[in-house]
Amino acid sequence: MGRAAALVQEQKETRKIRRYCRTVPRLADEEFDELCFEFGLELDEITSEKDIISKEQGDGKAEGASDIILYKIDVPANRYDLLCLEGLVRGLQVFKERIKAPRYKRIMPVNVDVQRLIITEETAQVRPHAVAAVLRNITFSKDRYDSFIDLQEKLHQNICRKRALVAIGTHDLDTISGPFTYTARPPSEIRFKPLNQSKEYTASEIMDLYRTDSQLKHYLHIIENKPLYPVICDSNGVVLSMPPIINGDHTKISLSTRNVFVECTATDITKAKIVLDILVTMFSEYCEKQFTVEAAEVTYFNGKTCIYPELAYRREKVKSDLINKKIGISETPSSLAKLLTRMCLKSHVTGNGNNIEIEIPPTRADIIHACDIIEDAAIAYGYNNIQMTIPKTYTIANQFPLNKLTELLRQDLAAAGFTEALTFALCSQEDIADKLSVDISSTKAVHIANPKTAEFQVARTSLLPGLLKTIAANRKMPLPLKLFEISDVVVKDSTKDVGARNQRNLCAIYYNKNPGFEVIHGLLDRVMQLLAVPPSKESGYLIKAAEDSAFFPGRCAEILAKGQSIGKLGVLHPDVITKFELTMPCAALEINIEPFL
Repeated sequence: MGRAAALVQEQKETRKIRRYCRTVPRLADEEFDELCFEFGLELDEITSEKDIISKEQGDGKAEGASDIILYKIDVPANRYDLLCLEGLVRGLQVFKERIKAPRYKRIMPVNVDVQRLIITEETAQVRPHAVAAVLRNITFSKDRYDSFIDLQEKLHQNICRKRALVAIGTHDLDTISGPFTYTARPPSEIRFKPLNQSKEYTASEIMDLYRTDSQLKHYLHIIENKPLYPVICDSNGVVLSMPPIINGDHTKISLSTRNVFVECTATDITKAKIVLDILVTMFSEYCEKQFTVEAAEVTYFNGKTCIYPELAYRREKVKSDLINKKIGISETPSSLAKLLTRMCLKSHVTGNGNNIEIEIPPTRADIIHACDIIEDAAIAYGYNNIQMTIPKTYTIANQFPLNKLTELLRQDLAAAGFTEALTFALCSQEDIADKLSVDISSTKAVHIANPKTAEFQVARTSLLPGLLKTIAANRKMPLPLKLFEISDVVVKDSTKDVGARNQRNLCAIYYNKNPGFEVIHGLLDRVMQLLAVPPSKESGYLIKAAEDSAFFPGRCAEILAKGQSIGKLGVLHPDVITKFELTMPCAALEINIEPFL
C-alpha cells in the first residue's frame, strides 16, 4: 500500500474520517472490501484522482491527472491509530496474523543530553501545556514524508478540534539547539520567517498575512484577541513556531531530515499526550531503532518536570463470560484472548481460566471501558458469524402517546380540507419577533451560538411564521389556501436540566380574499369535539377577547381549556401580513395540544 490522504466529515454522533489510499494490486477489490468490513472499516469507493477531478470540475480539468487507483475508506473517528497508512497497514497485518503488534519503547538519549522544553509562566494566559519527543535517526522518503505531514493535519481536524485543543509542531532538530523555551510575548516582540516565506514578519504582520489564506485563516481566531502570543524558541533565540498558527521556516523538515523534534502545545494536557503518542508511534517504524522514541524533558515554571512521550501500557481484566454474554457467543477464554490479540490488544488467560488480561497499547486511546474491549472482540469474531437468536424476553411496543394524538389529529384536519405543511424547526430572529411585532427578549427563544446563515438563528417558538412563509412561496396556487402543521416548538424553561423544552403545537391558517375567521373558529370547534372537550367554562373550553400585536385589534381571542391558556386565534394584523409579503387577509389558530393527553 502507498500514501494516504483524508477528508473530514463531522456528523452529530457518528462523525467519521474519510481517507484515500493508494494500493498495490495484491488483493482483488472484493477481497479488500471484505477485509475492511471484517476489521470494522468500510471501503466506501474505489476511484482515482482523475475521476474525482472529473466529477467535481469536469472532464477538461481532469486532463493529465493521475489514474492510480485510490481506495476511499471510512474509519471510525476515535481510531486515531488508523488515520495514516502506516497505522492502517500495521493494524490489518496484525489482524491477519502476519505480524505481531510492535512494542513501543521510550528510550533516553545516548552520548547526548536529553532535549529540554522549558515552559514559562506567561503561557498560562494562552496555551498552558506542552509535550515533546524526538524521532532519532529517522529515514524519510517522499511517500513517508507526505504521510507524516498528512497525519498531523488529520489529527488537527479530529482530536485537536481544529487546533483549538492541541497544535502540533515538527522541526529538524539538527538546525536548532536546546534547551527550548515555550513562552508568550506581545505580538510586536515576536519576529521570524514563517514556513515557506521569503522574509521575516512580526506576529501581527503574520496574522494579517494569513487572514486571506484558505487554510490558516480558520485558526487565527484562537489567539488573535490575546494580549500575548505563544512562541517556542531555541537557546539561540531562533523561533521554532508560533502555535497554533505556523512553524518557522528555519526548522522546516525535508526528505534529508534525520532527527525530528516534535512538540505539541495545548489547552488540554490529556489530548496533547494522546496526539504525541499517536504521531511518534506511527512513524517510529522508520527510525534506525524501530518502534523506539527518544524522550524529552518538559519543565514547568513551578519546577515540575515531566518526561514525554509517556507511551504507557496498561492492563485491564475482563471475564470471558461477560464478553460471551454481551456479544451472544460461546467462545473459550483462550479463543477470546486470541481474537483480542488480533485487534492489537495483547491478551492471555489468567486466574482460574475465566479471566482475560488485556494489555492496552499507547496507540489505543479509544479503549476506555470494558465495553470497548468487548466491541473489539465482536469485530474480530465477525458480526456476520454471530448466530441470530430469538430474545428470551418479550416486550410489546406501544406508540408514544403524544405522537399517537398527533397522528389522529393530522388525519382529521386533513379530512376538514386543510393541507399539511412541514416547516423548518429553525428560523431567523426576524421571523418570530420583528415580523410578528414582538420583542425578541419576550419570545423565550433558544438562540444558536454560531448560526451558519441568517435564516437559522433561533429555534422556533411558534409554527405561524413557517406557515406564512409557505403561503408566500405558494401565492400562485388557487385560493383559498388552508394549511396546518402539528410539530414541536422550543421554549426556554429554567426548570429543565437543559434549560429548554419541546412543546407540541397545532397551527392552522386560512388565506383568502376574506379573513375567514369563522373557518378557523369552526376548525377549533372540530378539534375540541375530536378531543371530547365540550364548550364549557368549568370543565371544557372557551374563548375570550384578547389583544396580541400579531393580530388585528378586536379580532383576537384567547383559548382557555383545562383551566389554562392553550393558545390564540384571530385575524392577523395587516402589518404582519405585509412583512411576510402577502396581500390578502389571513385567519390563524395556534394551540398547545399537550394538555389534552
